[in-house]
Amino acid sequence: MRIEALKNHACTLSHVSRSLFRAGAFALLLSMSMPAHAAGDRVIKTRVSPTYPELAKRMKISGIVKLEATVDAEGKVTAVKTVEGNRMLSTAAEDAVHKWRFSTGEGVDTVPVEVNFALAQ
Repeated sequence: MRIEALKNHACTLSHVSRSLFRAGAFALLLSMSMPAHAAGDRVIKTRVSPTYPELAKRMKISGIVKLEATVDAEGKVTAVKTVEGNRMLSTAAEDAVHKWRFSTGEGVDTVPVEVNFALAQ
């Protein structure tokens, strides 16, 4: 009798674990098929050019500064953080991006942006 009870218990556990596995797999597939709230959905409406730092000009420093802009629901930039690029150019890039405006959205987004500093030839 005990052996039968153990067999029934094992079958029930096996059924439950298969059901949980299937539910987890379904949830994973569902989450992968749904688009994430892409920061790329935010279109730049107003872009302000940076002021090229005078010292960087004299030293012939150029390049791209990669930043992350935190954008509120109204499209205003509330924070900017340099991710990559020359530190001599990053402050000017951050100041410019603070003045940018993006399309409106739902909630707050972090938008990756790039500012290119190129010296005139």
